[in-house]
Amino acid sequence: MIPRNPTLVLVDSSIIAAAPVRFLVSGIGDALATWFEAEDCRIKGAGNMTTRPGPMTAFELARFCYTTLMRYGRLAKLACEQHQVTPALEHVIEANTLLSGLGFESGGLAAAHAIHNGLTVLPATHKYWHGEKVAFGTLAMLMLTDRAPELIEEVYQFCEDIGLPTTLADIGLAGVSDDELLAVARASCQTGETMHNEPFTITPEAVQAALRAADAVGQARKKIDLAG
Repeated sequence: MIPRNPTLVLVDSSIIAAAPVRFLVSGIGDALATWFEAEDCRIKGAGNMTTRPGPMTAFELARFCYTTLMRYGRLAKLACEQHQVTPALEHVIEANTLLSGLGFESGGLAAAHAIHNGLTVLPATHKYWHGEKVAFGTLAMLMLTDRAPELIEEVYQFCEDIGLPTTLADIGLAGVSDDELLAVARASCQTGETMHNEPFTITPEAVQAALRAADAVGQARKKIDLAG
């Protein structure tokens, strides 16, 4: 932590557009978790980055972050691939930085980032970027917290469309063993992790099952795409 917040944050959209698109997509993967985690923190009354429950404004910013990504994420990626600054790209830059930044700091973190942290115990994941692992952690979180099937479908489709991971193989864990996944799950549930901001008790075994379930859905969807 730094002793004080930045006085000013400047983001040059032309630099974002000129950079490899993987940077933008990884940022989207990180921002994708914002609403789900903030909402669970709100339900529990869990502390945000200041250890206090978040204000209503933070939760609405987190929700707006999600809706902005769903509306403009695909168009933003296409623009970035062509190194063009468009309104859609500007909207997603705002979501990735301002909305997600304020949303997680003031709303709180929960299962998706805890799962990301757990995944780092396996060296095979180290070449994958933070937002890529958070995106898969978000899919596992949706399974873990019993989100509506329609919402799960929406998030999987979005991840597929912009190139975020939807299977364990996509983050270097093809053929991962049950023991390895349990190690991930245990790390994500250790004392001090944001997993405990979820509004109900979560065990390592439940996290392991959610990881397998998220992977199974992703694999099944890939098979359907290939067959189609």
